[in-house]
Amino acid sequence: MIPLIDVVFNVLAFFISATLAMSIQRGVQVTLPAGAGGSRELGIVITLDRENRLYLEERRVSPEQILQAVTSRLPAGELSVLIRGDSRADLGVAVELLARLRAAGIKAVSFQVQEGP
Repeated sequence: MIPLIDVVFNVLAFFISATLAMSIQRGVQVTLPAGAGGSRELGIVITLDRENRLYLEERRVSPEQILQAVTSRLPAGELSVLIRGDSRADLGVAVELLARLRAAGIKAVSFQVQEGP
């Protein structure tokens, strides 16, 4: 017979891994560009879809509203932003977004890529 603590531990481990797997895949669906890079702890996630629309964690925002929305969500000292850009989006929109974030004092900006072969 299996001890109850082992069963509880296995159920807990399953729910933790399932929650982590769902949190990575949530949000607006984009096709990430291939590239190599390291992983870092997430702060705020901005998504740029193939029609060049911006989303701040699943909520659509205009380019003019993005700085106010980002800075209001980030506590001072924890200014890190992850940009999930679709590979079919215009590069100019992503570069403009990066420039706006850097001008606002957010230095830890990174792009999410799909690990390529």
